[in-house]
Amino acid sequence: MTEKNGRRKAASPAAEPATPPQQERRVKLDTRQMKSSYCNVCNATSTREEVVINFGLNQSWDRSDGDLEIEIQHRVIMSPHAAAKLREVLDELIETYEARHGPLKD
Repeated sequence: MTEKNGRRKAASPAAEPATPPQQERRVKLDTRQMKSSYCNVCNATSTREEVVINFGLNQSWDRSDGDLEIEIQHRVIMSPHAAAKLREVLDELIETYEARHGPLKD
């Protein structure tokens, strides 16, 4: 920009756009097709790209009766990042549970 006398006028710093206040994002869970089942056994395995967790049911209560047969009912496959988040959630859940009901025993 130039003034009337030919001198260059210093540019005023650009006004920074006003940052809108951060709104807390809400998550809505659609549970219309959710199925619930009881599982008392789980195991897990992983590769570089995924973590696989199997959930099943052990109905063999007599431990002296040979081999155990576990019915695998669910398999959840997730990324290692999602598995790490699951670990955080479970750690917090168990900590809260133990604070309320006492330590879990093996």
